[in-house]
Amino acid sequence: MLCSISLPAALQPAAAGIVLLGAAAALLAPTPARADELADLVNAYRTAPSDCGGRPAAPPLVAEAALSQVQVGTGTFLESALKRLGYRADRAEAISLTGPQDAQAAMAVLRQKYCARLLDPGLSAIGTARRGDAWQVVLAHPLVIPELPGWEAAGAQILNGVNRARAQPRSCGTQSFPAAPPVVWNGRLGLAALAHSSNMAEGHYFSHKEKDGSGVAERATRAGYTWRAVGENIASGNRTPQEAVAAWLDSPGHCANIMNPVFTEMGAAYAINPDNENRTPYWTQVFAKPR
Repeated sequence: MLCSISLPAALQPAAAGIVLLGAAAALLAPTPARADELADLVNAYRTAPSDCGGRPAAPPLVAEAALSQVQVGTGTFLESALKRLGYRADRAEAISLTGPQDAQAAMAVLRQKYCARLLDPGLSAIGTARRGDAWQVVLAHPLVIPELPGWEAAGAQILNGVNRARAQPRSCGTQSFPAAPPVVWNGRLGLAALAHSSNMAEGHYFSHKEKDGSGVAERATRAGYTWRAVGENIASGNRTPQEAVAAWLDSPGHCANIMNPVFTEMGAAYAINPDNENRTPYWTQVFAKPR
């Protein structure tokens, strides 16, 4: 998730989730009836794809037992179902087919309707199941939680990424920005960012407004910073500082904050709730110009 704000504020939230493709009329209990043959056909197609808009080949998928065992029906939240089977995914998609009489026929339907999903390089695992003429294919990428440096070191990495971005002209949606001077680190803005990240992580919320109604301007002031202009980007779920910066640059509102030549100083931080088993980072980036 992402959100940006500056004064005047601009909010640009985004969300992502687990995808279910197709629909199953009933839960498909897995059976071993030559289902692996379909997985082999999918991997052969990823090695030498055709008729999919010129999409390139992708690495083979690894067979995972949990992906074959999961039962997917209408309304199933796939991530939770996989978690109950001991498989933690940061992406998972299920495709259900009815009608094909063998794996070759099922593969023909998959190539025709779901070739882009089959060739997605961001998916690395597969499980298939069959009951009669009903087929289920689950594609996933396992949840990987990298170790993060301390918040100040992570903030320094964000600062470096921001200044690399500001060094070149950039389009942020429909806005075009020339190259901007680098921003410099400010410890008070870093503490303001840390305070907000910590509040979001501990309070299980995602917003520029804290529960007491205060915003980035009040947080910067509480941290002892006297500002003429102030802005903020936040994000949740990005696993590294580099991912957070890339996500902000890919979103027009966040990108505009990064490229805004009015801002001359920056602080950034992240926080993780230790009780969150997914160790979801909450990122905050505060820009300002001092008075």
